[in-house]
Amino acid sequence: MRSAFPAIIVVLAATVAPARPQPTPSDYPIKAVPLADVHVTNGFWQRRLETNRAVTIPHIMRENKETGRIVNFMKAAGKEPGEYQGQRYNDTDVYKVIEAASDSLVERPDPALEKKLDDLIAIIAAAQQPDGYLYNPRDVDPNNPAPGAGPERWSYLHTSHELYDMGHMIEAAVAHYRATGKRTLFGVAIKAADLICRVFGPDARHDAPGHEEIELALVKLYRVTGDRKYLDQAKFFLDQRGRPHTVPPVQFPQGNRFFMYNDLSYRQDQTPVVDETRAVGHAVRAMYLLSGMTDVAALLGDTAFGHAVDRLWQDVTSKRIYVTGGLGSNYRTEAFGDDYQLPNRAYAETCASVGGLLWYHRMFLREGDASYLDVFERTLYNGYLSGVSLAGDTFFYQNPLESDGTRVRQAYFDVACCPANLARLMAQLPGLVYAQRDREVYVRLFVGSEATLEVGGVKTAIAQQTDYPWSGDVNIRVDPAKPVEFTLAVRIPGWARGQAMPTDLYRFATSPVGAGFSRPDSRPSLTVNGHPLDLGTLTKGFVRITRRWQKGDRVELTLPMPVRQVVANDQVAADRGKAAIERGPVVYAVEAADNGGKVTDLRLSLGASLEAAFKPDLLDGVVEVTAKGEAVGEDGKAEPRTIVAVPYFAWANRGKGQMAVWIQY
Repeated sequence: MRSAFPAIIVVLAATVAPARPQPTPSDYPIKAVPLADVHVTNGFWQRRLETNRAVTIPHIMRENKETGRIVNFMKAAGKEPGEYQGQRYNDTDVYKVIEAASDSLVERPDPALEKKLDDLIAIIAAAQQPDGYLYNPRDVDPNNPAPGAGPERWSYLHTSHELYDMGHMIEAAVAHYRATGKRTLFGVAIKAADLICRVFGPDARHDAPGHEEIELALVKLYRVTGDRKYLDQAKFFLDQRGRPHTVPPVQFPQGNRFFMYNDLSYRQDQTPVVDETRAVGHAVRAMYLLSGMTDVAALLGDTAFGHAVDRLWQDVTSKRIYVTGGLGSNYRTEAFGDDYQLPNRAYAETCASVGGLLWYHRMFLREGDASYLDVFERTLYNGYLSGVSLAGDTFFYQNPLESDGTRVRQAYFDVACCPANLARLMAQLPGLVYAQRDREVYVRLFVGSEATLEVGGVKTAIAQQTDYPWSGDVNIRVDPAKPVEFTLAVRIPGWARGQAMPTDLYRFATSPVGAGFSRPDSRPSLTVNGHPLDLGTLTKGFVRITRRWQKGDRVELTLPMPVRQVVANDQVAADRGKAAIERGPVVYAVEAADNGGKVTDLRLSLGASLEAAFKPDLLDGVVEVTAKGEAVGEDGKAEPRTIVAVPYFAWANRGKGQMAVWIQY
């Protein structure tokens, strides 16, 4: 698979219609080292990638078949009788798992899985209409489309998810093409995208989809084909938000199940995106919107879009993100709330964490600041990873920061966007570890892995050995084919510099925001071939090592991991008088299973002594935190209690029970 990728580009140039002559747009100044050039070899993420490949992806494929999601394509193709089954966006559950499976093939070839994809793609291709339209909720029975789809094509664009569905199909097609070189689904995607470009545009229909996604897909298609019309179309959709549409959205009556779509802010259509000052509405849609805006800011050098995403980054990270990285604070819907409205009965949809990761990744590539990666890492190890069980076959749609004991993970959902979204991000993880800008190579995440890249014309291998996040020891090996000078930029996480968040939304109780290293004994250290390097001055959160690298060079990073309490900005009413526990990038939770069947009565004073120990037999092997605290009875009397905390991502893997991230002090 890996060696075939360069040849894919050659095939593409020969088989795709030539792109129209266009000025070469600017690109992200920093490029991720591609998925095909990175292999995860050991440690925490290797086990999870294997679970994703061997358990999660096959499980989702089975659920898609058993719940009628796949037979819908056969019905649309005229190969099976019957009505459309399920929600109008269920097609995407099939597309997203194709994307996840395709990316997993890059990491580990699997002929049997590839054959399953071939068979599934043949069914999808048969369902596509001759002009490129592909939307099962209408195509199964055009005279009786599924609820919310609208009586005609595009007529309910604010609620139909037509462009959302086709966007995920295009993303899946790009992933499958890159992984296998096959054009079976890629041809379907080109046909659909060309239809979209004919229907919508400056001289055609002016409209914006209710759920953002097509914008990201069109940018990906542009990157593969080089055809500028796809990039322009992505920007066109972004520009339509907050402006008059050719066909005004249908107004649904109060009480109708689609009434929420009347709210322009819910779908980010109330203000032109370049003028927006705060994140509003459906959190998943907002993250996809911001990802698309960042693409335009970078690829087209659009400063108005750039200023907008910078403003919104500050807004999200200073007022609207949970300590776990979760997004969407209204526990009744997926939406953002008011400033500092972060109730612990959070909605915090798994898909919103996935969307956040996509955005933070892009923001880093645009600006090279480790602050974006600090928030990325916080989300990755907490609000994202909590969405899947340790076994890999049950999921959370919502990720609250407290539970009364009734919440359990489920095998699948009627609205099943989260499992496959989580699976595709997991499969993409190897391509998120390293990045490069000319002769500067970034180690962004600490993941046991091997990467191959070219620096200054010299093939260079970079490998990490680490037991992160349980250990802060990271050993990096640099092996160029011949000596070559370049800069290795190694991230020193904000948490290792005494900074819980890049803003004042959260801080460690023992050190104020921006205070630097909290204690001399908690300072990170780094050596190059055994020689210490001064970490006194960092550039945008990175230590930059510029030298003439030779085969066998070693960089050893040590990140002490004291266990600390985190407190929220006092304007977060839900967390006043409470503190959370963190160790390294991992946020902890107290569960009933470890604390006498109840956690709502626990109290832990600020400054309490917190002890950490690795427990190989607990929750597949985690670091457990213990502390001397109290249990406060209904009569107000306090009794001594040893409080036990486990990583938040691992909660609800031992049956029902209360859980809390924030503990009274």
